[in-house]
Amino acid sequence: EQIGVLKIVDMFENFASSEGVFYLLGAILSTSTDPDVHFKYIQAASRCGNMQEVERVCRESSSYDPVKVKEFLKEAKLPDPRPLIYVCDLHNFVDELTEYLYRSSLMKYIEVYVAKVNPTKCPDVVGTLIDLDCSEDFIKSLLQTVRATCPVEPLVAEAEKRNRLRLLLPWLEARVAEGSQDPALHNALAKICIDTNRDPEAFLKTNAFYDSATVGKYCEDRDPHLAYAAYKRAWGTCDEQLVAVTNRNGLFRLQARYLVERQSPELWELVLNPENNYRRSVIDQVVSTALPECSSPEEISATVKAFISADLPNELIELLEKIVFHKSADFSKNRNLQNLLVLTAIKADKTRVMDYINRLDTYDGPEIAKVAAGDSYCLYEEAFIIYKKIGMNCEAMDILLTKVKSIERAQEFAARCNDSAVWSKLGRAQLEGGQVPEATDAMLKAEDASEYANVIQAAKEGAKYEELVQYLLMARNKAKDQLIDTELVYAYAKTERLTEMEEFVSGTNTANIQGVGDRLYDEQAFKAAKILYQSISNNSRLASCHVHLGEYTQAVEAARKASNPKTWKEVNVACVKAQQFRCAEIAAMYIIIHPDHLEELISQYEKQGCFEELMHLLDNGLNSDRAHIGMYTELATLYAKYKPEKLMDFIKLNVVKLNIPKLIQACERHFHWEHAVYLYTQYDEFDSAASTMMTHSPTSFAHDQFIMIVQKASNMELYYRAIQFYLDEQPMLLNSLLSALVSKVDHARVVQQVRKAGHLSLILPYLKNVQSQNIAVVNEAANEIYEEAEQCEDLRQSIEDFEDFDQIALAQRLEKHELVEMRRIAALVYKKNKRFKQSMELSKGDEMFQDAMQTALASGNAELTEGLLRFFVDSGRRECFAACLYTCYDLTRSDLAIELAWRSGMMDFAMPFIIQRLRDNEDKIELLMKKSQKKEEAEEKEKSAPNDFVPDYFMPAALGNGMPGFGNLAITGPSPMQQPPLQSPMPPMQPGMMRMPAQGF
Repeated sequence: EQIGVLKIVDMFENFASSEGVFYLLGAILSTSTDPDVHFKYIQAASRCGNMQEVERVCRESSSYDPVKVKEFLKEAKLPDPRPLIYVCDLHNFVDELTEYLYRSSLMKYIEVYVAKVNPTKCPDVVGTLIDLDCSEDFIKSLLQTVRATCPVEPLVAEAEKRNRLRLLLPWLEARVAEGSQDPALHNALAKICIDTNRDPEAFLKTNAFYDSATVGKYCEDRDPHLAYAAYKRAWGTCDEQLVAVTNRNGLFRLQARYLVERQSPELWELVLNPENNYRRSVIDQVVSTALPECSSPEEISATVKAFISADLPNELIELLEKIVFHKSADFSKNRNLQNLLVLTAIKADKTRVMDYINRLDTYDGPEIAKVAAGDSYCLYEEAFIIYKKIGMNCEAMDILLTKVKSIERAQEFAARCNDSAVWSKLGRAQLEGGQVPEATDAMLKAEDASEYANVIQAAKEGAKYEELVQYLLMARNKAKDQLIDTELVYAYAKTERLTEMEEFVSGTNTANIQGVGDRLYDEQAFKAAKILYQSISNNSRLASCHVHLGEYTQAVEAARKASNPKTWKEVNVACVKAQQFRCAEIAAMYIIIHPDHLEELISQYEKQGCFEELMHLLDNGLNSDRAHIGMYTELATLYAKYKPEKLMDFIKLNVVKLNIPKLIQACERHFHWEHAVYLYTQYDEFDSAASTMMTHSPTSFAHDQFIMIVQKASNMELYYRAIQFYLDEQPMLLNSLLSALVSKVDHARVVQQVRKAGHLSLILPYLKNVQSQNIAVVNEAANEIYEEAEQCEDLRQSIEDFEDFDQIALAQRLEKHELVEMRRIAALVYKKNKRFKQSMELSKGDEMFQDAMQTALASGNAELTEGLLRFFVDSGRRECFAACLYTCYDLTRSDLAIELAWRSGMMDFAMPFIIQRLRDNEDKIELLMKKSQKKEEAEEKEKSAPNDFVPDYFMPAALGNGMPGFGNLAITGPSPMQQPPLQSPMPPMQPGMMRMPAQGF
C-alpha cells in the first residue's frame, strides 16, 4: 500500500514478468475499482494464455476502460475473440466488432454472436456487413439463422437506409408465412411492391396490416395516387397527409370527393382555412363536381355547415343557388335554405338581396328585416320595404327616424298615416334633434303633454326660453306638477320678465323658489335671485346677492338677520376686497369669536395685504367678553410677522392666555429665537429652550439664563451638548457651567469629551473640584495637566493624595522627562508601587542619593542597601557612603560595612557606624548578662530560707539611657524616617565630632 500497486506492476513489467503481474493483480482484483488495475490484469492474463480468465473479467467486470481494453484485444488478435465480443457487446461497439470479425474472416463468430449472444444487435451487424460489401448469400443465410428473433423495424431501417430493402424479401415473406402481423414487416413488403411495381394498388387496398401513414409517406414522391389510396384507407387518421399530397399534386377532384364523403367538420375547417393556398381550387371542385354527384341530405348539410363555419359567404351563395334554383323541389321550397340564402346575401352580396326578396316567398320577413336593419349591414331601405310590405307602419317609422334619419320623409309618412302614435314618435325625434318649435307643434297636434320634461330639457339646452314659456303655460293647464311651475319661473327670469315673475311668485304656485334662486345665483343673475330670496326670506343668500351687487350696507343688515358665520365670512371677504373696512370690521367681530373660523379670516386679510387693519381688529376683539385663547395667539403671531418690537411685551403680559406651542412655531418660523426661548421656559420645556439657545446663540444666548435653564433640563445628553457648545463658543465660561452641572454629569465622560476637543487644561478648576471623588479618569486628566504645565509640586501633591490612576504609566512617562523634579516624582511613584529597584536606579541616575537612601530604607531589603553601598564605594562617594550607613543602619551588616570601608580606604567614614554598632552590641551583651544574673539570684533565693528577704538590685544602666560611653555617641540623631531630606551629599564626618570618654573606647 505504501509503494503503490501500479509501481509494483511497472517493476514486474520491466523484468517481463507477466506471471508476477497476473498473480499480484489477481489477489486484489475483486476489491479494486481502478481501471488501470483491471486493464493490466486482462493484459497479463492474455499474455499468460489464460483466456478463460480474460473472458471472465471482460464479461463480469465494470471497472475497466472499455475503449482501452477493446483496442488492446484488437491489437492482440487472440485466437478466441470471445473476450472482444463481450467487451463490444456490453459497451455497444457492435460496428467495430463486426468489421474486425469480417476482416479477420471469423464469419463463424459473427453467426454465433447474432444467434446466441445478442440477436437484437442483428440489424447493426447486417448494416455493417452491407457497408463492407459482404456477400448477399451470407447475409441471407445469417438472417435465416436468426429468423424471428431479429427485430423487424431496426432491420428494415438499416436496409432501407442503404437502399438494399430487396435483400430482406425472402426473410420478410418467411415471416409473413409464419403469420406475423407486425406493421413494420408489412410496411417493408408494401415498399418492395411499390418499388418493384408488383400490383401495389391491390396490395394497398387488400392488406390490412401496414401503417398507412408510413406507406403513404413512402408513396408521395413515387406515385401520389398510391399515396392517396394509402391515406384514404386510414379513413380519418391521415386526413392531413391526404390533403397535403392532393394539394401538392393537384388532385383536387379526389380531395373534394373525399371531403364530401368524409363529412368531418375538423377536416373541412382545415381545408377551408384562409391560409390554405389551394382553397379556391377545392371549392370549385366541390361546387362543380362533388356536390352535384351527391344525393345524400346529410352530406349536403355537412357541406353547407362547413362553408358557414369557414365564413365563405360568396362561395356559400354559389352553393345555395346551385341547390335552391337548380335542384329538385324538395330543396327549392325549403324555408331554412331560403332564409340562409337571403341572410348570406345580406352578409356577402347586398346587391342580390332585393332580387332574392322578390323571387322567394317562404322566407321569414320580420326576422330578415331586423337583420337587414342592423348596424352590421345598414340595409335600411330593404328593411323599410319589408316592413311596409307586411304592414308594420310603426316599425317602418322607426326605420325612417332612427336608421334613415330623414325628418322630411318621416313628416310625409306621418301625414299619410295620420296616426297619433306616429306624430308622437315624430315629435320625440324632432325634440331629440333640437327642433324645439317643430317638436312643440308636433306635440300639440298629438295633444301629448307627457313629454314636458323632455321639452324643458331641450329648451334649456337650446336656450329657447320664449317657446318654453308658451309650452309651459299650455302644459300648466293640462298637468299639475311642481317642475312646470319651477321651470316657468326660471324661464321668466331668463327672458328678463322680472315683473311677471314677481307677480307669478306672489300668487299661488307650486314652484321651488329656493331651487330656482340658487340656479340664478350660480348663473350670476343676482337681481332676479334677490327678488326670489326676498320672497322666501332667505337672508343668507340675500346678503350674498347684495354683496355681488355692491350693496355692502344692505349686505351687513341681511347678514345680521341671518346671524350665520358663513354669511358673515362672505360679507367680510367682499368688504375687505372692496376696501370697506368699517363694514368688514362689523362682520369680522361676529367671526373672530369662533375659533374655527379665525384662521380663515386672518388668511383673507393677509391675502389682501391689510395687516394693520387685521391687527387693529384683533386688538379691539380682545376687549370682547368672548375673547378666547386663539385670538391672543393669532395676534401674537401677527406681531411676530409684522411688528416684532411689540412681541415680547405682549407675550409677557398675556403668557397665560397664549397657545404657547403654536406661538413657538410662529417664532421659530420668523427667527425670533429669544422669544422662543422665553416661551419654552414658560412652558417648562427646558430641554427645547436650552437646545434653541445653543442652536441660535448669536441672538438668544445669555450665560446666566442658560445656566438656570440647563440645570432644569431632563435630557442627560443635553448636558454634554452644552459642554461642547461652551467649548466652541464660550470656553472661558466652561468651568462655570461645569460647576452648575457637577452633580448631574458623568465626570469621566466630561473629561473624555473635553480631551477629544483638545482643551483639557480649560477645566482644571473643575477637575480640582471633583478630584476629591478619586476617579481614575479625573486623576489622570489632572496629572496630565500638571505634567504638561510642569507644576511639580501640584503633581506631587496630587499623586500623594489620590492614588486611583495608572501610576506605572505615569512613572514611565515622567522618568524620561527633562526636569529633574519630574524624574524625582517618577522615582516616588515607583517607590509607592514597591518598585524600589527602578526608583533607586532613577535616583542614582539623577544623583538624588538621599532619595535613593530613603527608598532603600523603605524597601527593608538588605540586598538593595548592599547594592547602594557598593555603588557609593565604586563611585568614590565617601560622604554618601557614610550617610547611607547612617540612614540604613538597621539594614546594613557590620562585616559588609567594615569590609567595604577597609578595602576602599574609607574606614574613617565608616567609624561612626562601627562605634555605634559596637555600643549596641555591648548593650545587648550587658542586657543578656543582667538577665542571666537575675535568673541565678532567683534560683539562690529559692534555695535560701523562706523568710529571708533579698531586695532586687537594679543596675544604673537599666534606669534611663545607661552609663556614658560608646552607647551615647554624639552622632546619634533622629531615626531614618524622621531625618530631613538631604539636598546635597553629607560632608565627611571628622573624628573630632564625637564626644565619648576614653575609658568607653
